[in-house]
Amino acid sequence: MTMLSNLAPIPELYVSYESAQKLKVEAADLTSWDLSPRQICDLELLMNGGFNPLKGFLSEADYDNVVENMRLANGTLWPMPITLDVDEEFAAAIELGQDIALRDQEGVILGTMTVTDRWTPDKAREAEKVFGADDDAHPAVNYLHNVAGKVYLGGPITGIQQPVHYDFKARRDTPNELRAYFRKVGWRRIVAFQTRNPLHRAHQELTFRAAKEAQANLLIHPVVGMTKPGDVDHFTRVRCYEAVLDKYPASTTSMSLLNLAMRMAGPREAVWHGLIRANHGCTHFIVGRDHAGPGKNSAGEDFYGPYDAQDLFRKYQDEIGVEMVDFKHMVYVQERAQYEPNDEILDKDNVTILNISGTELRRRLREGLEIPEWFSFPEVVQELRNRFPPRSQQGFTVFFTGFSGSGKSTIANALMVKLMETGDRPVTLLDGDIVRKNLSSELGFSKEHRDLNIRRIGYVASEITKNGGIAICAPIAPYATTRRAVREEIEQFGAFCEVHVATSIEECERRDRKGLYKLAREGKIKEFTGISDPYDVPENPELSVETENVEVDNCAHQVLLKLESMGLIAAG
Repeated sequence: MTMLSNLAPIPELYVSYESAQKLKVEAADLTSWDLSPRQICDLELLMNGGFNPLKGFLSEADYDNVVENMRLANGTLWPMPITLDVDEEFAAAIELGQDIALRDQEGVILGTMTVTDRWTPDKAREAEKVFGADDDAHPAVNYLHNVAGKVYLGGPITGIQQPVHYDFKARRDTPNELRAYFRKVGWRRIVAFQTRNPLHRAHQELTFRAAKEAQANLLIHPVVGMTKPGDVDHFTRVRCYEAVLDKYPASTTSMSLLNLAMRMAGPREAVWHGLIRANHGCTHFIVGRDHAGPGKNSAGEDFYGPYDAQDLFRKYQDEIGVEMVDFKHMVYVQERAQYEPNDEILDKDNVTILNISGTELRRRLREGLEIPEWFSFPEVVQELRNRFPPRSQQGFTVFFTGFSGSGKSTIANALMVKLMETGDRPVTLLDGDIVRKNLSSELGFSKEHRDLNIRRIGYVASEITKNGGIAICAPIAPYATTRRAVREEIEQFGAFCEVHVATSIEECERRDRKGLYKLAREGKIKEFTGISDPYDVPENPELSVETENVEVDNCAHQVLLKLESMGLIAAG
């Protein structure tokens, strides 16, 4: 009997154990590149065959074709640019044809790469073609412009060892391990469910129906690499999945974790997810409404239409080699006490339809409100409550930004004292001057150094927030992209309240308490915010305060009222 093609082993890029030991020794002399978390995810799926047929990071010709036509230069369908982005300095020091060592963040070698291509991409074009818009509100476009290196390197990979994962080891499978498992248990048809959110009862009903419709076994295949900033962390999600797994029949359902760095690219991402699932031995794939959509664009509209991903997947279904099962929008019908597909309910006018959105669920968690039994499983709700206690019991950060001399430190001090008076959480003030003295004494005032200083403040604030304290930050923080990065880091752990101290530059210069404006006007201080260096006015801070002709006490009180309205402190 011939082996089913979806279950036969697929090529990996790893060398044998003996060769790997030898290569490790030789690699000591190679130039090393320390991979970012996203690059580690990409490398793992390149090496284990998850990105088959790719043999390495894309060459320039493949990259151009993928961006333009969703195909490699040889015509093979592949919708997502998988590139090794590096900084200009590193790229300049590399010769084409040279081998480089690819290491994780601890310096462990994972593989080597022969650099065949080096180019500076047109990132605006990449954003436009791959993500549909060159709009920084898209997390992957923001990553492209503000995080990724300026130069791309391409070339084949030699895999030495898998990245180390210390968590959920038994739940992680390579494509060939999954294929072997399916062969062993005799599964022929396998429908994969892609998710980056906790599973609730509607998802369970949806996946039951999908498996039944496709007459297939179910693989719950959640992404645990990188998802959208602000998503529930994967540790919490996996505990939720494990709680739900008991509700599925063990003989027809399996779960495996996928270490993928999502790009939230909607339609292209759906096609990409399909190809990755085909490599993992699946025959069917559930594609949802607005599959892998990143939410709203700068104009407040969705980046992609609700069915764009399904339409594109359907178009390429035969080439992907995986059949699409379209996702039904499941709602709870109270009278029948069950979930049903919304568009199949014929007696809509005579029944009560209940539904809780993701936003509503987050609100209920935040405010400690009841989450009904019909919506989710008690075990899942308990995991989410452990991770997201009500806001009044979480840590948070208040981040003041404004010109030098605007009154940030004065208001921050007053706020600190008021919060210490209530005494329910420890309060830490990270004022610009204090931080410079204790954390950043070696930094100057160039753009890079000021950015680094803000990132340090953000890092400390995120640790304080994570551990349930209150961090009050009062740097100038002139650049919007840096403030956004700090917000994303902190919002993983608690709330972030940005307060723009909107004192005009004229008023700040008139006050000039430290005599800095005078020195800046005389050219003795270079790159001074508001004089010779720009200040990005916050577009939608949680609060904007005026300090001209207003008492400090009143400004601090406005911040307290804001924190109350956000549910962070008890009204008093």
